[in-house]
Amino acid sequence: MKKFFGKVAGLAKDYGKGVLPYLKDNVLIIVFVACQVINSFILRCFTVKFEYNVVKPVLADIAVMLLLAMIGFAFKKLKGQFIYLFCVNLAFTTLCAGNSIYYRNFKSFTSVSLISTASQLGGVMNAITQNLLEAKDFLFLWTIPAMIVAYVLVRRRTRSYDPEEGGKHKRRRYALGTLTTSVLFMAVLSIFMNGTDYSRLSKQWNREYIVGTFGMYTYQISDLVSAGYSKLSIAFGYEEKKAAFNEFKNEVEQEGSEGKNDYTGILKGKNVIVIHGESIQQFMMDTSFNGVEVTPTLNRLAREGLYFSNFYAQESIGTSSDSEFTFSSSLMPATNGTVAINYWDRDYNTTQKMIKAQGYYVFSMHGNNGSYWNRLNLHSSLGYDRLYNYTDDFVIDETIGLGLSDKSFFRQAVPILKDIDATNERWYGAFLMLTNHTPFIDIERVSDFDVTFKYRMFNDSTGEYDLVTAPFLEGTKLGSYVKSVHYADEALGQFLDDLDKEGLLDNTVFILYGDHDAKLKYEEYDYYFNYNPFENRVLSEDEDGYVPVDDFYYNLNRKVPFIIWTKDGTIEPTEITEIMGMYDVQPTLGNMFGFSNKYAMGHDIFSVQPGEENVVVFPNQNFVTDTIYYDSQKDKYFDLTGYRNAATHVSCNQVYKDTPIPIYSYTDHGLFKFVENEEFSRSSCNKRINNGVVDQSYIDRYESYAEERISISNAIIYYDMIEKSEDGYNNNGMDVDVPYSPGVSVFDPPDETKRKLAPAV
Repeated sequence: MKKFFGKVAGLAKDYGKGVLPYLKDNVLIIVFVACQVINSFILRCFTVKFEYNVVKPVLADIAVMLLLAMIGFAFKKLKGQFIYLFCVNLAFTTLCAGNSIYYRNFKSFTSVSLISTASQLGGVMNAITQNLLEAKDFLFLWTIPAMIVAYVLVRRRTRSYDPEEGGKHKRRRYALGTLTTSVLFMAVLSIFMNGTDYSRLSKQWNREYIVGTFGMYTYQISDLVSAGYSKLSIAFGYEEKKAAFNEFKNEVEQEGSEGKNDYTGILKGKNVIVIHGESIQQFMMDTSFNGVEVTPTLNRLAREGLYFSNFYAQESIGTSSDSEFTFSSSLMPATNGTVAINYWDRDYNTTQKMIKAQGYYVFSMHGNNGSYWNRLNLHSSLGYDRLYNYTDDFVIDETIGLGLSDKSFFRQAVPILKDIDATNERWYGAFLMLTNHTPFIDIERVSDFDVTFKYRMFNDSTGEYDLVTAPFLEGTKLGSYVKSVHYADEALGQFLDDLDKEGLLDNTVFILYGDHDAKLKYEEYDYYFNYNPFENRVLSEDEDGYVPVDDFYYNLNRKVPFIIWTKDGTIEPTEITEIMGMYDVQPTLGNMFGFSNKYAMGHDIFSVQPGEENVVVFPNQNFVTDTIYYDSQKDKYFDLTGYRNAATHVSCNQVYKDTPIPIYSYTDHGLFKFVENEEFSRSSCNKRINNGVVDQSYIDRYESYAEERISISNAIIYYDMIEKSEDGYNNNGMDVDVPYSPGVSVFDPPDETKRKLAPAV
């Protein structure tokens, strides 16, 4: 043993002696590694911050960069080494900047699986540059001049650095030293790792955790490996997925029917108008400025129809196209790639196909070109008979943002719809709105909606009350968004009026859903929550009245509207407050129109019994129930008991909603936002996080359920499982005529998830 430790000590001594010569001779290598480690650190500061670990990702970044730097010793000359290192540096610098931008929009990190969607960026490039790109994103570019300067200085000051002069032996020795150092960093890193770390690295779904724990570069490399594995898994994993699919399918025989309810068949035979509400968030319906509602049309529809006030989109990187797909099929968005680009040519059980079987003519309209997000192919696959689009069917007389303005779009759609109504006994039409798409800047030239804050203040000189106007949201991105939503609401109001004049609402169901949130930055909500109109300033974090833009506050505010309305009063006005997701729409509508999809992952919301909970699963494996919102990235939950949306209760226009133009009084208003908000302060938020309202078994049960839903949905998409199932898996002898009860899904939650809530521990 003594001899062994003696050898180890000797090796360590020799290694130590070689450090200084290595540093002296390999300045370019050192600068390269330092550049990338610092950039990765900056990226974490901008994104996950330090919620996971500080030391582990630094160790991992150094280890990975040393491995990549080692390849540089294969080049005989300094120039060749520099070109290699510079190219690698440029690639990872670009990735850091790209991830900084991507994280602000999706709260996740880029993946090689997104390459297939890159062709769609051209249509929204202005949104990226105007709404997502920030000055700090250019900070990552410092590595480019740093590498050039290092090369020039090394080249000028010494020739002994040139690997050619040292010969092969010297380069091999430095390469071995670089490899050894990398391995040492990995060894130290492994001491800090645990089973959860390695599990999440291999599964790859929790990207935020991986970057926060393993660093930027380990994530990107593992993502590349994972993408390759996914392709192999799709190519060779069919039998495994088929077995899992069959296991779920066989549960149909054991499940009872959800049964009829008060809404069964209530809309059967009616014409259908579906409004795809671009980027409309639900909190806008609860917002007014100086006594003027932002969305008077939506509010009227909500009061007069079925209003699902706790509704979430479940989109992934495909955003609008994902929502279209999930709305139509009750499947989750694809984890790898998007259905619109990669998997549109599959057989899905869609609302469009099933309602077409009832004798409907099924069509869609959009004010953008038909090729964008591959919609001509996607809509054909979903079952539409025709897509009326920007290129072929509309006069482009007014453009706002990405294409034809919503007001012109709806105005031109009415005569087309009138012709359709004259030639078809029944019809189903989807109308995709467009104007309310980020970056919202273009709306300023056509909207005069006032987003200031007005109040009256006594003037001692005149003895009268002067009208004072605080700028509030004027000149902000959120202010432009509010104006854009108001414009969209006006367009909808005009559309409804025009339809009514033509008699097209008399036997028609009007359905509206928001496709996703507006992708606004945290900073916009921070301003909104903490603006003091009487001092025209925003509170700082250390002031008592400050309301934090917590991740939970932000995510819970991403709700979108879902409304079902009829002019003739077929539907009794009702607000449905149970949690609901986009994948629940098809089963809910199916119950009302008389069709069902046994492969639906969602549920008819009206069949959820008292004491049961519905669950909305998101593509990143977060989930929300009526009790909690669970963040799988951070393994934390937020207690929703009695929670009210912060965005509808803390901003100055919400506080003064009932007194839209108040008379200023120091007693009443002088202390505005100088006292901690008991409901929405940082302390009140923290009290709701992991507070014991549910036990661990509750989390584990729903987390397992979420993982299974995502996995099986992916299997259906990747392997075209529905078509194979219905065709008998290529005639392999399986009996495909398995009976099932209408309204039952093979993807219903396990029995235990449909019982009463487990008591808190």
